[in-house]
Amino acid sequence: MSPAIVDAEVGPDRLRLTMIVQGEAMVAGVDLAAITDTNNSPLADAYDRLRALSPTEFEERFRNAWPKLSQGLDLQAGETALDPALTSVSTAGAMADDLPRQTQIVVSAALPDDGTDVTVGWASRFGPMILRQSVDGLAEGQDPYSAFLGPGQVSEPMPRDGTAVVGGLRSFGNYIWLGFTHILPKGLDHILFVLGLFFFSRHLKPLFFQVTSFTVAHTLTLALATLGIVSVPSAVVEPLIAASIAFVAIENILRPQLSRLRIAVVFAFGLLHGLGFASVLGEIGLSPAHFIASLIAFNIGVELGQLTVILLGFLTVSIWFGNKPWYRTRVVIPASAMIGLMGAWWAVERVIL
Repeated sequence: MSPAIVDAEVGPDRLRLTMIVQGEAMVAGVDLAAITDTNNSPLADAYDRLRALSPTEFEERFRNAWPKLSQGLDLQAGETALDPALTSVSTAGAMADDLPRQTQIVVSAALPDDGTDVTVGWASRFGPMILRQSVDGLAEGQDPYSAFLGPGQVSEPMPRDGTAVVGGLRSFGNYIWLGFTHILPKGLDHILFVLGLFFFSRHLKPLFFQVTSFTVAHTLTLALATLGIVSVPSAVVEPLIAASIAFVAIENILRPQLSRLRIAVVFAFGLLHGLGFASVLGEIGLSPAHFIASLIAFNIGVELGQLTVILLGFLTVSIWFGNKPWYRTRVVIPASAMIGLMGAWWAVERVIL
C-alpha cells in the first residue's frame, strides 16, 4: 500500500478533491495506519475478494459504500463541516494479479459564503496522504502548498484565493519526523541492516567507522536521486538492499574483523539504501518552497532513527551481556543468523515472488 494522492482545488464556493486511493482496502475496512501490506491485515480475505472483482464491479461496490466512507472525511471551512459528494469513481487495472490497483475518485463539497479557509483530512484508518493544492495564477516565487499528512492529520488552512503557506521551521520539523518514522517503526529492512552493523563488534570504533561510511553513502545517493541526477528502478534496488542485509549478517558470523573491505562494502550498500530512501521521498514529495532544507531534514530524521536503533540495541543487549564470555556465541551469532535469513528471504521474495 502506498499513500493516497490528493489534489485539492479550493474555489470561491466549492472544494474539489481528485484522489488516488487504495479503494479495496478502504471498502474492506483495512486499517491502513497499521499495515503497509494487506496480507498482514485480519481483513485480508475481504480485501482479496474485492480485489478479484472487475474494475466495473468494484466501482459499483465503492459507490454503494460511499455513504459510510464519506463519514471518515474531515473537510472543514472554518468551523463549518462540509458534506462531501462522490462525483466520479474509476478503478484502473493492476500490472499484476498480486499487486494493488488504484482507484481514482473525485469528491466535491459546497463551501459556505463566509470566505473561510479550508482544511482537508480523513480518518486515521485510511492511512497517510500526499496533499497538493492546485492553484492558478500564483505570484512569481510562490509555490503551491503540498504536504505529507500522516494518518489522521489535517492540512494547513487553504485560502480560497492563493495557497496555504507553511513556515520553514515547521516544514523542517515535519521532514525530520518523516525521516525518523521511515526507520522507526516502518523501516524493518533498514532496522535489520543497522543491527547487522551493531552486532559486528561491541567496540565503538568499528561501529563508528561503519555507521559513518553508511551515512556518507546514503546521503550522497539520496541527494542525487532526489535531484533526478541518478535513477535506478526499485525492482533492482530493493532486492539488493535485502542482499546487503544478508551479507553483513553472514560476515558478522564468518569474519568479525574490521577491514577496508568491510568499510567499502558498507559504503556500497549505503549507496543502495540511499536510493531506497529516495524512492520514499519520491512518493511523499519534497516541499517545493524548502527543497534543500526538506532534503536535509529528512536525512537528519533518518540518522536519528538509525542512532535510536543502535541506542536501543546497546541498552537492551550490549550493556547487559556485552562483557559476558558467551556474548558472541549466544547473542551475536544467533541474532546475525536470524537477520541473515530474513535478508536472504527478502532477496528471494523481491526477485521471484
